[in-house]
Amino acid sequence: MIQFSVGMSLGPTSSVESGVAVREISTGKLIYVDKLFSMNDVQFFLDNYSSVKDSVFCISLPWDNTMLEGKWRVLSKPYQLIHSGETEFPNRDNWMQRFSTRGSELFLKLKSGGVDISRFEIYLTRQRFNLYSNFKERSSADCKFLQSALKLEYGFNSLPSNMMPVAQLEAIVGCLLAEEKLKNNTRTIFEFKGLDVINL
Repeated sequence: MIQFSVGMSLGPTSSVESGVAVREISTGKLIYVDKLFSMNDVQFFLDNYSSVKDSVFCISLPWDNTMLEGKWRVLSKPYQLIHSGETEFPNRDNWMQRFSTRGSELFLKLKSGGVDISRFEIYLTRQRFNLYSNFKERSSADCKFLQSALKLEYGFNSLPSNMMPVAQLEAIVGCLLAEEKLKNNTRTIFEFKGLDVINL
């Protein structure tokens, strides 16, 4: 029986922090929140997490921060449309790859072991939960907005008054989405490396 929801906000590289949060579904309390950096840290967490089979996992898709050259860097911006005409816009330097494949093999291995695991896109999910601010993404103002909204709108009263790292707050959003998945309130928006990417 599923007793816990686990959200993870995965950074694109080990130099960008990742966050993990575990919430007990019956009480709605956060029982674990932490920062991770390398994939070894993620592996260590999963190896030592005793309730893997009793949990539903939601792990974010990190953006692919590969440095591209010239016009391909401009064309690959998230607000640019991906064109299907390969002759018009050849896929040089893999500029159409928006998301990093970091950790995909590990999570696919968990799924093959019978773990309930999905991926999510943090910015789309924040929009659906009405947690999206007008501030610059991941800025201190955006982070403070997200923390306040989680406390006031979703009842996370145990969050401290001082500012938490944004990766941990995004992991809490993953917990919320995982619980909505258990209630069958989510839909698959696309598939990434063998795992469903879900949203409300």
